[in-house]
Amino acid sequence: MFASQLSFIVRRLWQMLPTMAGVVVLVFVLFNWVGGDPSYLLAGKMADAQAIANIRAQLGLDQPWTVQLWIFVKQILTFDFGNAWSTGEPVSHILASRLGPSLTVLVPLTVLETFFGIALALAIAFVRGSLTDRLVMVACTVGMSISILVYIIVFQYGLAYKLGLFPVQGWGDNFLDNLLRYATLPILIGLAVSIAPTLRLFRSFVLDEVNQDYVRTARAKGLPERRIVWVHVLRNAAIPIITYVMSNLPALLIGAFLLERFFGIPGIGREVILAVERSDFPVIKAITVYVAAATMVFNLLADLMYAAVDPRVQLR
Repeated sequence: MFASQLSFIVRRLWQMLPTMAGVVVLVFVLFNWVGGDPSYLLAGKMADAQAIANIRAQLGLDQPWTVQLWIFVKQILTFDFGNAWSTGEPVSHILASRLGPSLTVLVPLTVLETFFGIALALAIAFVRGSLTDRLVMVACTVGMSISILVYIIVFQYGLAYKLGLFPVQGWGDNFLDNLLRYATLPILIGLAVSIAPTLRLFRSFVLDEVNQDYVRTARAKGLPERRIVWVHVLRNAAIPIITYVMSNLPALLIGAFLLERFFGIPGIGREVILAVERSDFPVIKAITVYVAAATMVFNLLADLMYAAVDPRVQLR
């Protein structure tokens, strides 16, 4: 079993290489050719030709494109993209220091969203088609129609500013203090925003399984409805749920920029917005490449989880 899993992982990693190479070439073309010459941006409006030439030499832009591409590949492999243009801080240090705050918010949010989404979807499966089911779906539709900005403003003003239950903004150096104090309200807001679409999607996954033949067979054998839903249906519905959760994880790092921006959380999403505003290409390139790599890794982990939850899935 372990040998087959190891063989599958090696094959998948080998298959990732062409995709990753395509991402690297695409990012290189977009930022080096389509994006224009960054030396003019760094030199400023009043720079002379000599200053621009010096900057081009420092960045390697005076080299052939094959050499420039190799420099970019070495930066990716060594995790060294040089310094950020706007602050002079090493890009590797920026990513390492911003990843922790993002994960402090996103990991608990993902766990709570998945747990409540599954629990509520299975609970609704017991009363599918009833008035309760319809009311929950209406509430989900209303919740999905409200902008995340409304949630942020209302929660921040009501719970943090007026009631003083949470800090309005801030971030510290202690992990537990950040998790229990500063990250709690952003997690609650993220959960309020995401639970409605997650519940609707998970409900559809569960109901698709409820209508299958094996469920009717289990009922015919006299198995309790609770066991049918929580054991048999959940196991089969786990495949699309895992796909949804794992495919969303890399995007969450970037997608939480509004929460990070409003609450002053120094995370990856907030850093992306600042880098775009400042035209800080090294930071943007690094985040783009590593998010693409994380997406492929999470897809691999999803395939391994398929086999773990369903023995019928064969790793090939």
